[in-house]
Amino acid sequence: MKTTRSKTRAQSPKFRAKGSRSKPPRPQSASTKPSGSESAVAKPVVFPKVQILEVDDDVAGQRIDNFLTSRLKGVPKSLIYKVLRKGEVRVNKGRIKPEYKLKAGDLVRVPPIRVAEKAELVKPGQGLVQLLSKSILYEDDDLLVINKPAGLAVHGGSGVNLGLIESLRQIRDQDRFLELIHRLDKATSGCVMVAKSRRCLRYMQQLLRERNHINKVYNALVFGRWPKRRQHIQVALLKNKLPSGERIVRAVEGETEGAKPCLTEYRVLKHYKNCSLVEAKPITGRTHQIRVHSQYAGHAILGDEKYGDSVADSLIREIGLRRLFLHAAKLEFTTVDKVRVTVEAPLSAELLAVLNTLSSEA
Repeated sequence: MKTTRSKTRAQSPKFRAKGSRSKPPRPQSASTKPSGSESAVAKPVVFPKVQILEVDDDVAGQRIDNFLTSRLKGVPKSLIYKVLRKGEVRVNKGRIKPEYKLKAGDLVRVPPIRVAEKAELVKPGQGLVQLLSKSILYEDDDLLVINKPAGLAVHGGSGVNLGLIESLRQIRDQDRFLELIHRLDKATSGCVMVAKSRRCLRYMQQLLRERNHINKVYNALVFGRWPKRRQHIQVALLKNKLPSGERIVRAVEGETEGAKPCLTEYRVLKHYKNCSLVEAKPITGRTHQIRVHSQYAGHAILGDEKYGDSVADSLIREIGLRRLFLHAAKLEFTTVDKVRVTVEAPLSAELLAVLNTLSSEA
């Protein structure tokens, strides 16, 4: 990692799972996906008394529904919206709507809440705790950059009980605020930014919207020989939902309703027999952008089960690739304190081993 400032606490004794067991972690090879997690039955969630919470500068600008979700751990969102609709939550003694944005100094009245149903509490296993503790690439008072392993979703959701952000919130109990600044696909590894303060979240998301202040660089192994003269792809992307319910993105030419303009810059790093290692820079930040643009160019990323090339399947088996070869290798950004930082995430041993099996071409 190259950086103009770094306050990494990767080896800090505070980086531990709350209530973690004394059982030693299971050894984890470089090619192992971080799947181990512990499940436990939680006690009923109870907030028996009225709470009066004062909003500080760190939380100012956050919506009241998101504020309550972060404070009332274990309470379903449906119940949070119910007490909001009934007017049981008050701000400065007045009723508010779920989209109300908090201001510094606001006094929030939270009613007594009890969730009788037992919920499954999923905790990160010791192997994942250990892996994430070694994956911190950069840290300061406002920001954390993690080298996310492939196979770990950035957040829980449909069919996913535990993601990166939920794991970090349990592991890093010293941090009051942890929110994702951007996302990576579950199958993609590499740099992910996590805000440790509300001001950092707002600042970084504004930089992402402006597009020219945060540079993201990915490494991808694509099928076929990528021509060196092809240095960018500018084709709009359209989200679709298949009859099966699966969501998919496709490239569309010309004016199409709902399609969003997209630009990805490419640079060939090395040609191999039947494939190429390329550097991809998404100038826009659309869902599956690099994967779909590579497919559109006729050079699908190897290991891509959604947008891959069936012709490449034999090559994938030959080189022993067991995951999507897409890695967020570098981030360049300016911190809240106006310091320019470059963070790099090296390729995993698994991906390096794949490259070592390939024959180079001129």
